[in-house]
Amino acid sequence: MSPVFPMLTVLTMFYYICLRRRARTATRGEMMNSHRTIESNSRTSPLNAEVVQYAKEVVDFSSHYGSENSMSYTMWNLAGVPNVFPSSGDFTQTAVFRTYGTWWDQCPSASLPFKRTPPNFQSQDYVELAFEQQVYPTAVHVLETYHPGAVIRILACSANPYSASTPAEVRRWEILWSERPTKVNASQARQFKPCIKQINFPTNLIRLEVNSSLLDYYTELDAVVLHGMKDKPVLSLKTSLIDMNDLEDDDYEEKDDCGMDSLNKKFSSATLREGPNNGYFDKLPYELIQLILNHLTLPDLCRLAQTCKLLNQHCCDPLQYIHLNLQPYWAKLNDTSLEFLQARCTLVQWLNLSWTGNRGFISVSGFSRFLRVCGSELVRLELSCSHFLNETCLEVISEMCPNLQDLNLSSCDKLPPHAFNHVAKLCSLKRLVLYRTKVEQTALLSILNFCSELQHLSLGSCVMIEDYDVIASMIGAKCKKLQTLDLWRCKNITENGIAELASGCQLLEELDLGWCPTLQSSTGCFARLARQLPNLQKLFLTANRSVCDTDIEELAGNCTRLQQLDILGTRMVSPASLRKLLESCKDLSLLDVSFCSQIDNRAVLELNASFPKVFIKKSFTQ
Repeated sequence: MSPVFPMLTVLTMFYYICLRRRARTATRGEMMNSHRTIESNSRTSPLNAEVVQYAKEVVDFSSHYGSENSMSYTMWNLAGVPNVFPSSGDFTQTAVFRTYGTWWDQCPSASLPFKRTPPNFQSQDYVELAFEQQVYPTAVHVLETYHPGAVIRILACSANPYSASTPAEVRRWEILWSERPTKVNASQARQFKPCIKQINFPTNLIRLEVNSSLLDYYTELDAVVLHGMKDKPVLSLKTSLIDMNDLEDDDYEEKDDCGMDSLNKKFSSATLREGPNNGYFDKLPYELIQLILNHLTLPDLCRLAQTCKLLNQHCCDPLQYIHLNLQPYWAKLNDTSLEFLQARCTLVQWLNLSWTGNRGFISVSGFSRFLRVCGSELVRLELSCSHFLNETCLEVISEMCPNLQDLNLSSCDKLPPHAFNHVAKLCSLKRLVLYRTKVEQTALLSILNFCSELQHLSLGSCVMIEDYDVIASMIGAKCKKLQTLDLWRCKNITENGIAELASGCQLLEELDLGWCPTLQSSTGCFARLARQLPNLQKLFLTANRSVCDTDIEELAGNCTRLQQLDILGTRMVSPASLRKLLESCKDLSLLDVSFCSQIDNRAVLELNASFPKVFIKKSFTQ
């Protein structure tokens, strides 16, 4: 037989894998509509009454606008009955995530995106909610009170958060509903009621994932309602109208994209076809095949490796795993997955394990084994919300990753304070994110002393730090290359700390001093910042009521590169000073004047008319 025929088989397989997603015309929403054929025909016994319950507890989340020691704008407001709904507007009793829109992606502190992120994974934040009773869910309702439309995925977990009896091997997450981000052209309250699919296990643990990139302002959630049956509903026989595209596209993709361990098993046990040759693939340069495969997602790479020995060799080449983003597969990633990937990741430089390993999916020993083999070339390590981490893990990172420049431990709030001492050994760090961690002052001072190459530092909501003035003094003395600094909700920094920062870190382009109550404009601290930091592109002075016209005029005269300014809540700024700022700062694109008592809606409309390229935000409470 001619060698052309096996070659055509491989080419057909390859072409199918590469282009199948791009050829789709049906959206995820259309697929879910087709599932209604099944769902609308489910029936229950008359004795199997529906249970309706609000969330009992918020068990985990990735970020929130509020503080760690209050209830205003925190995720904890999602527990219990509604506080605000059906009212609309900006209320402190709701749950609010830290960011919205694309503004944070446009800042100097923004990180570059990972390659090979599957297009169907667009989640930016999440919150997990525990309910009193386990039920087979029939509906999940989300009460949104301001700028709705952020929720893009709802999942259910088989594990009971109030019971330790669920074996790790049977714990799993199932997607109830999923949709791409869509723009909702209204800021009013709504009860979001997506059509969810049926699952074959009871649950009392629900996860909402959100994407706020299309929102005009912060989304606010008030409560989540879980409807379900105590006993498993019996599916009606009227289920013949099933679209075959459902099975071929998204259902298949969900199972495989989240089930990396199942792919691993198939890949490792696959019997690859022995052929006389590989047709025209033998004539292609090795580098060209590598370049082609670089466009595949990780699951597709694993599938392609099962086609023939030549492509298996290419798919297992460590050069394909220089950038490895495992966050999209958080729901199924486990020790087995890491062990399987280990041999291929000896050259990995960027590794994203954010959101992974929780509830026993990844062990300390499994993570440590992986890094001991794959950590030597690591430059960037993302571990946001990775709650399996402990002191041993940070010690292994400090020992096995000598080239590490970028470390994200955001919302790793279960790490013990003393564990952060190991971070000081990473002397090449240029970016360090410690948002919502329990890092203590002694460990942080050690980090700042030894990591003098830092360019980006996030210390937002670090509640264990006793004296931020001492920290600011050390930053000013040691971190001369610092470009961005996040001090969101630091509780006790004063004008003395600001003076040390301004004199020592004159390369600063981004500074977040939002919700820092001890800073007072009367001390001249904000005017000093404006005069000594001419490169500022982003400045957040959120909820500082003392910001005044003098501060705005200093910014207008000295910080002409300013692009984003948040002065929410000040009583002392007039429309006239804002006009001077907008005339001087030609690059200004975001200006938040919400709850500024002198800036009414009429003033905002006038400024918008004069400066149409600037997004001027003015929140409201009904």
